Amino acid sequence: VNGEITDYAIKDPIKLIEVARSIGIETEEKSNEEVAKALYKELERTYTQVEGEIPFAQRVPPKTLETWRKLGIVPRGAMREIMEMMHRTHMGVDQHYENITKQCSRTALSDGWGGSMVATEISDILFGTPVPVAAEVNMGVLKENHVNIIIHGHEPNLFESMMQSVNSPALVQAAKDAGAEGINLVGMCCSGAEMLSRHGVPHAGNFTSTEAIMVTGAVDAMAVDVQCIQQALSKVAECYGTYLFTTNPRCHIEGADHLEFHEHKPSECTDEIVIKAISRFKSRKYPVQIPNIRNTGIHGFSYEYINYMLGGSFRGSYTPLNDNIINGRIRGVAGVVGCTNPRVKHDWVHVELVKELIKNDVLVLQTGCSQIALAKEGLCSPEASYLAGPGLSEVCDAVGMPPVLGMGSCVDNSRILIAASEMVKVGGLGESIAELPVAGAAPEWMSEKAISIGHYFVASGVYTIFGVTFPIVENTRFHNLLFDGLEKQGLGKWGFDPDPHEMAQKMIAHIDSKRKALGIDKSRERKLVDMAERREMA
Repeated sequence: VNGEITDYAIKDPIKLIEVARSIGIETEEKSNEEVAKALYKELERTYTQVEGEIPFAQRVPPKTLETWRKLGIVPRGAMREIMEMMHRTHMGVDQHYENITKQCSRTALSDGWGGSMVATEISDILFGTPVPVAAEVNMGVLKENHVNIIIHGHEPNLFESMMQSVNSPALVQAAKDAGAEGINLVGMCCSGAEMLSRHGVPHAGNFTSTEAIMVTGAVDAMAVDVQCIQQALSKVAECYGTYLFTTNPRCHIEGADHLEFHEHKPSECTDEIVIKAISRFKSRKYPVQIPNIRNTGIHGFSYEYINYMLGGSFRGSYTPLNDNIINGRIRGVAGVVGCTNPRVKHDWVHVELVKELIKNDVLVLQTGCSQIALAKEGLCSPEASYLAGPGLSEVCDAVGMPPVLGMGSCVDNSRILIAASEMVKVGGLGESIAELPVAGAAPEWMSEKAISIGHYFVASGVYTIFGVTFPIVENTRFHNLLFDGLEKQGLGKWGFDPDPHEMAQKMIAHIDSKRKALGIDKSRERKLVDMAERREMA
């Protein structure tokens, strides 16, 4: 913004203007730099202000925002909400379940409509908004005769800089001089899902796969930033002579090498990682065993591309989606997101849940480790439409899209919020997010951030169901509030079921109840009208 960091540039000026206008910033006769400065100043309030409403509250459907204001849960600023939440949960402070839930909602909404949405939008502006791209997923993306470097974490800056480093002519030549055919950059976890969606970078696997990837012996270096990094990873890396680099000052791991990533000089860190990886390739001591499994799918379905996909450059709109929900070809929409959990069979709950949903004509939007689970199963391909019900399959074949749309990392759950808001704006499916025939799920959640994500969807009006386990005492007033009372207030509600098939049926039942409330639960008889009847309708 201020011209201090020359390694980054605005790659999507159209998105810059659209985001600025969405929160009331004047863009006419202003340069991109001027708009960027104004946008930065406005979005900074998301974190720092202590009164008022966060900027992206302006994007919330009016009726949903009206409900928030009535309940007193519109976020003021992320830092304010987090500090207040920490104070309220201190011993001897807030001891009323309804009052503390109100602050939980405000804090979670400052994540979904605040920090997460800001991160997604700024990443798109700086690095480019995703569009569909074919990419490979699974362990087979590793290459025995290449220097293999894996980036694992949640911040796109490290990965974007690494893409520059692995394509540096000098470093590519150094790899070839060491006997390699080239440098193979591969993603893992959420930053991997983001680069998969934005650039088509191959993805080796989700959270539960990280140690297994090391055991192939093919990984020459893994660089991590923050979140979802398994504690034993440094020990596994040591066993196979693999370099493990931490890069963030907030995340040091015993046994790992620390190379600080500085935004002002990013290539210093990423170039050094490549150099170390090349040195490891030259001295590989252990046999390389790479499973020959790769699954090609289509990823990168941003909110903007879905808009374009359904209507083209000049008639882009969510109207075709709403129309197909109204006419019953698409039953509803489900967001299936979140972690993989070592307590259950790897990926199984995700895969079974999504198969059941699409079989019942529910279009599925995905992010994070869940997206990778379904990509490995082949459901992120247009050819998977045969697994969908007749209505959804017809729509997928007509548009040329998969029944499962991968949208990026966990942070990119905010894309689902924007999509839901647009469905309300287009019309025909109610006036608030709570009226839409939609549902959400994190079937194998394990990270505490999943609770925040789940609750900002609930507070936005979405029925959200978790699997594996749920941290609550059943049949208490607090439990009844979360699982029933919030919906009566005009919000969404929580749900829980460890069985993916039961989970799917609960989501479908909820979608059907919303369809009934909207009066679109039964097919309507088509009637041809004559000119006189048309004049009367006019």
